[in-house]
Amino acid sequence: MGFEDKEKFKLGPVDERTTRAIRSRLSGAVLTCASAMAAADEGGADPLDIGRGADALGIRLTVCQLGLFGFPAGVKGWVYAEVTDRPVPSGFEEAVRAACSAEGGISCAALWDAAERFAVPRIQAGYVADSLGITVRSCQLGAF
Repeated sequence: MGFEDKEKFKLGPVDERTTRAIRSRLSGAVLTCASAMAAADEGGADPLDIGRGADALGIRLTVCQLGLFGFPAGVKGWVYAEVTDRPVPSGFEEAVRAACSAEGGISCAALWDAAERFAVPRIQAGYVADSLGITVRSCQLGAF
């Protein structure tokens, strides 16, 4: 779902603490995924609340840590990070497949967990999932 498609004004008001956390981490007029997650971690907030707050404030999330969105010209982030030719640890692809839901997708959080267990950069994990035909669902920030 694109930013323009979100029903941001139905989300309700954003509390001052969340607003400050978001605004203090803006890069220009956008909020990177890493900055949004840092705001959630440091403030003890649910990442989804930070994402919804950004939506309600009209702030775009960008530079997804899995490489899925927010890169120039709609190019996937793994192209910029040049991870497509990096070796993948043995067992990682199987772990990604095993973490899939019955519908065939994998949640952002589950993919992050697999990446951490196998010491794979998140952006490479996004590439691996994509190359396996696995759709990442349920963004922790609610971007999709």
